[in-house]
Amino acid sequence: MLDLAIANLSSPLILCFVLGVFAALVRSDLYIPEAAAKALSIYLLFAIGFKGGVSVSDHGLDATLLGALLAGVALSATLPFLAYGFLRIMSRLDRVNAAAVAGHYGSISIVTFVAATSVLQDNGLSSEGFMVAVAAAMEAPAILSALWLVSRDGSARMDSKLWREILLNGSIVLLLGSFLIGALTGKDGLAEIESFIVSPFKGVLCLFLLDMGLIAGRGLRDNRAMIGPGLLAFGVVMPILGGLVGVIAGAGLGLSTGGTMLFAVLGASASYIAVPAAMRVAVPDADPGIYLTLSLGITFPFNLTIGIPLYLAVARMITGA
Repeated sequence: MLDLAIANLSSPLILCFVLGVFAALVRSDLYIPEAAAKALSIYLLFAIGFKGGVSVSDHGLDATLLGALLAGVALSATLPFLAYGFLRIMSRLDRVNAAAVAGHYGSISIVTFVAATSVLQDNGLSSEGFMVAVAAAMEAPAILSALWLVSRDGSARMDSKLWREILLNGSIVLLLGSFLIGALTGKDGLAEIESFIVSPFKGVLCLFLLDMGLIAGRGLRDNRAMIGPGLLAFGVVMPILGGLVGVIAGAGLGLSTGGTMLFAVLGASASYIAVPAAMRVAVPDADPGIYLTLSLGITFPFNLTIGIPLYLAVARMITGA
């Protein structure tokens, strides 16, 4: 695991993220234009969804796929309750902010997922293509669990705008849509656009992680007073616990080492796209400076640098690969 962690820390992906954090902390004027950052995210979502659909087309539908989807939904729905309990013990957050933060830790970070697939590739490991569908399925249940936690004191708003935000979130629509296109067109479709979505993938991911580093660095710089020792510890402990649950779920389903590791990554990651958007609409009283700094400024870099090698090592130990 130590060798993998060192190799991961010295990879272009991680170093680009570190560069972004450093530039933000020293107040450099380096920035990625918002339109360019949006284009990078669209590319990554389309590429990973399409390739996942092609893999499913080749693999076929079976009980394992259905079991993985059900397990992912169950994981997403229950992890916020675990996170909420720990937050109430480890921090002084009120119930509204604790619930808003908890929702982020049941949902997923698609960029962490993409980075994990790159690590698997670098180590010569494959994974089940349907894990992309599992990732998409895990976005919404956590939001609903968080809203239930908040609604107990009437602080959450449930209306048509919120349901639209949850169910038609752009990242979910693009990920599922490209997944379906890949599943329908299969290997022939991939061959037509392979030069676009395969070769440039890691280079685009490097630029995207540079932007994520800039955002995370600004959050740490501007909101450090809000993050005490308890919240800092939570931002590290919670992904480890979520990753452990994910590893157990993946191994229980009989997934490959790569698939088990990706299940761990999904359980360990924290959302910074879909859930913040939903919280802004449904729970305006929750402080974005807290939940975004935790998910993007603490848990995201932890998973990129230490978490992914840790989850792969545990997956290898459990599956014996």
